[in-house]
Amino acid sequence: MPEPQEPEGVIAATGMGGAMDLAVSEGASLEGAGPEGGPSGGPAGKPRSLWSDAWLDLRRNPVFIVSALVILFLVFISLWPSAIASGSPLKCDLAKAQQGSSAGHPFGYDGQGCDVYTRTVYGARTSVAVGVLATLGVAVLGSVLGGLAGFFGGVWDSVLSRITDIFFAIPVVLGGLVLLSVVTSNTIWPVIGFMVLLGWPQISRIARGSVITAKQNDYVQAARALGASNSRMLLRHIAPNAVAPVIVVATIALGTYIALEATLSYLGVGLKPPSVSWGIDISAASPYIRNAPHALLWPSGALAVTVLAFIMLGDAVRDALDPKLRG
Repeated sequence: MPEPQEPEGVIAATGMGGAMDLAVSEGASLEGAGPEGGPSGGPAGKPRSLWSDAWLDLRRNPVFIVSALVILFLVFISLWPSAIASGSPLKCDLAKAQQGSSAGHPFGYDGQGCDVYTRTVYGARTSVAVGVLATLGVAVLGSVLGGLAGFFGGVWDSVLSRITDIFFAIPVVLGGLVLLSVVTSNTIWPVIGFMVLLGWPQISRIARGSVITAKQNDYVQAARALGASNSRMLLRHIAPNAVAPVIVVATIALGTYIALEATLSYLGVGLKPPSVSWGIDISAASPYIRNAPHALLWPSGALAVTVLAFIMLGDAVRDALDPKLRG
């Protein structure tokens, strides 16, 4: 007689994010399909998962490599800006206002006599911190609310859908002008809180649709028939197969949040001096664009490169995690 199989052994995930019920003989035939396990086989002869396939594709994608290197450099100077900028971003000399590049000051000086290079380097810390923290908050809140709505459905799903419709109707920049204009704090937390408040509905919609699709798969139905609890089905069977779209959208949105912080700071309702931000520097340099264009071009260029790097990274991750785009 064959030995009884454990419930966990009955459900086996495929390498494309879905799952299927495998008998013992079928599982053995897959594991022995050639020295490398066939086209999607791993080094041990087992089928590769979605994530291992995605990582293999990403390592061969030059767009991912370039964007990842740029982001790693931004993270490095955000954590240790003094490694490449020895001065203080708040040290200014009006006698040098609007002067061009010189020895030790390759980007020149702004309208207040501050070193543009030092302020550009230190501005990366604020932008990256706001983007990462806002993205984490949006991803966690949106994923939890959307995932629960998609899994349980019913009244909870209907209420959440109507709430997200209300938030989608609020213009982001106009909402920032209204909500942040009454905030007097000079920290990054009000800006992050505003982004999370208006950003979670998008992730919620993505997570809801992904969970609804995943819970209809055979492996989830099999787990339910075997008596798995709701929390076990969500955490073990549904979440790993529904999280890919959330990661893609969150990665692209990170660059958007960096641009949004700069926009709000430029309009005077985001970060405020003495905080160092690319948006603040762009706003301060705008009146002097004819006399000192360098003070505007360098922080603007840094902002553009940062946003582009995160968008390119998100596109590369999307291509790697979407099975339909595989050859």
